[in-house]
Amino acid sequence: VQLVESGGGLVQAGGSLRLSCLFSGDTFGNYVIGWFRQAPGKEREGISCFSNPEGAPYYRPSVRGRFTISSDNARNTVTLQMNRLKPEDSAVYFCAARWGTYHSYAEDEYDYWGQGTQVTVSS
Repeated sequence: VQLVESGGGLVQAGGSLRLSCLFSGDTFGNYVIGWFRQAPGKEREGISCFSNPEGAPYYRPSVRGRFTISSDNARNTVTLQMNRLKPEDSAVYFCAARWGTYHSYAEDEYDYWGQGTQVTVSS
């Protein structure tokens, strides 16, 4: 399985960015795709995931209501639309994949990782 993120960049506070995660190498519909982020000096945290077997999105409280995750089975892509961005959202964002139904924010439960994309939100 390979994952490739795209869409990071620099944006002002209150702005929006859309991140994409392109999946290849296995049956996309059998995987949960998670989005994680890591800010300098902080641990990596899971913020949202999409369970393709369930067809269900999940969000951490820190992003619920501002971020929207969606999955496109035809394109093997999971998208994270990030609105009303804050400076504290600045981080390297990673997508990851785990086989199965259960959604998780624990990074050790994910088997495959993308290379990450930088998101910087200026105040």
